[in-house]
Amino acid sequence: MTTKIRLVIADDHEIFRDGLALMLSKQDTVVLTGQASDGKDLLDLVEAVRPDIVLTDIKMPRLDGIAATRALMNRYPDLKIIALSMYEEDDLIVEMLEAGARGYLLKNADKKEIMEAVLTVSEGNIFYCKHTTAHLAALIVKSKFDVRKRAYESVFTDREKEIIRLICRQHTAQEIGDRLYLSKRTVEGYRTKILEKMDAKNTAGVVIFALKHRLIAEGDII
Repeated sequence: MTTKIRLVIADDHEIFRDGLALMLSKQDTVVLTGQASDGKDLLDLVEAVRPDIVLTDIKMPRLDGIAATRALMNRYPDLKIIALSMYEEDDLIVEMLEAGARGYLLKNADKKEIMEAVLTVSEGNIFYCKHTTAHLAALIVKSKFDVRKRAYESVFTDREKEIIRLICRQHTAQEIGDRLYLSKRTVEGYRTKILEKMDAKNTAGVVIFALKHRLIAEGDII
């Protein structure tokens, strides 16, 4: 039997927290082990139940998500934290990543993306919300956050670099194929290989990797 991912939620908005908890309780791969209404309660909860993953709001009373994340990383360096954010909180998301969070989601994320984030982070990878803006991607690249912990850099062919640039500009597989005289299926094959090389799960991950490794310039996506 596969071991379930032990997870806790922290958010001061009870209705949002209960809705998220209800959704998670229906998933076969996770078990919800507790809820907290602020950062201080979160510290006590993590000490009591020792979860694998924490889903936490950034703005909370008594102790915010950033301070709570720093404290948790000092005590439990293997704990994986995912930030929950509202729109227009780019600076706070970057602070959460620098504090030790391994991913972030907007609060209006759907069930599929939430579960993708949980599974991605549980496997030791970083999760970037699919609604990541060009501005946020640029802030992450310029921050102290270590986008990739691996020492090597994947080698990309000229064709892959060309496709990476077009992916970063939000072109679809069909649009890329039309530009490069390739079939949509061929482009999708390239995209799969690119994602594997980058350990990326979506376009946001491709953009941040490409910026970090100078495969594109910031001006290419803004």
